[in-house]
Amino acid sequence: MSATQTASTSRTVDLGLGLKVTIKEYGDLATAGGSAVLILHGGGGSPTVAGLAAALAEHAYVVTPIHPGFDGTPRVPWADSVADLADAYLDLLARLGLSSVMVIGNSVGGWIASEMALRDIDGRVKSIVLLNAVGIRPDNATQLVDIRTLPPVAVGKLAFASAAFRPNPATMTDEQRAGMAANQQTLAVYAGPDFLFAPKLRWRLHRVTVPVLAAWGEEDGVATAEYGRAFAASFPNGHYQPIADAGHFPHIEQPGAVLAAIGDFVTNVVKPDGD
Repeated sequence: MSATQTASTSRTVDLGLGLKVTIKEYGDLATAGGSAVLILHGGGGSPTVAGLAAALAEHAYVVTPIHPGFDGTPRVPWADSVADLADAYLDLLARLGLSSVMVIGNSVGGWIASEMALRDIDGRVKSIVLLNAVGIRPDNATQLVDIRTLPPVAVGKLAFASAAFRPNPATMTDEQRAGMAANQQTLAVYAGPDFLFAPKLRWRLHRVTVPVLAAWGEEDGVATAEYGRAFAASFPNGHYQPIADAGHFPHIEQPGAVLAAIGDFVTNVVKPDGD
């Protein structure tokens, strides 16, 4: 995403009750002053947000957790919902001493970010960026596609505007295919029976008063642009920014446009007075 790539370090944080979260950190926590960016990946796993994290780390301390159960990490049985992940990541922010955080979430990561904002009694979450998020009930069946019954090739066509970015299972190793399948099984556990949304989430989002940016790949066949506009409109301070020539992962297909959208959001909405 950037000519200068910031290296990451990894560690595991014990949040109690058997729940351990592996995180990657970019930038310097010591100089963050309580400010940070938390990036939450979607069903594709943590590698899908690594480039975005490295680019943003040129300006901020960035944390990218691996949702327990993804990418070969363990999941405790009691942590089995998006709400549980939201609570866990609020505990993580407290454990790291972060008091002013932008939470960026792609796909199910955006759902987690929304639930975090609803539960944030300490006021640590100061802004949210949704990158083709899921989580709210769609207005109709065309806005949000249940991908559980689709083969990987079909999912790739829906998720990426450009064929160059679509994963090809035929070129993957058995280990890679097994990892992808395991991630999808873990996603199904967290997402619950309705899979890509919580039936009542949309009607609770009016309580979230922090600024929210929905930066949306307009060619997304999983969570459509119409769905993105509805998601943004669910927040009292929601803003919609289309990202052209991108699908479900706009930060991968159009990283420059996504970074520009986030920069404009920070300058004009989050910190309009230059604070």
